[in-house]
Amino acid sequence: MTAPRYDDGGEVPLGGYAALATTFTTGAALFAALAHRRGVRPPEQVPPLDVALLGTAVFKASRLISKDKITSFLRAPFTRRTEQGEGSEVMDAPRGGGAQRAVGDLVSCPFCVSAWVAGVLVGSYAVTPRGTRLVCAGLTALTAADWLQYAWTWAQQSTEG
Repeated sequence: MTAPRYDDGGEVPLGGYAALATTFTTGAALFAALAHRRGVRPPEQVPPLDVALLGTAVFKASRLISKDKITSFLRAPFTRRTEQGEGSEVMDAPRGGGAQRAVGDLVSCPFCVSAWVAGVLVGSYAVTPRGTRLVCAGLTALTAADWLQYAWTWAQQSTEG
């Protein structure tokens, strides 16, 4: 007797997901051990402005990785283009099976990528808060610029009828 499937189609790459989760957890643990060994002490508190900068930077970096046209080359081995999105964004779908499919699911999903980006930025913040703030400020400025581009486009379309 076979065990019931997790999903009806049998297409969820649970082994690939487990490998990705293990990679993330192992990377975080190795980073923490190395930082501890080198005497890096995490900040006792993170100011609210830094949390806002980190959050906005995670949002933008996740969308750049998972949706931007120019980063398609990173996703191409694991995804296929399905349609054009708004602005410079595109819609990709995972391809293949197993690990390839799991990575495709990860890199085409901004919500999924955000955990990895947050891990990198929070780790960076613990080691070099000033440098990380600068990177986060740049990504936050890019987010603001995107919203201004959308507002400008909306205003032009509204006046043109």
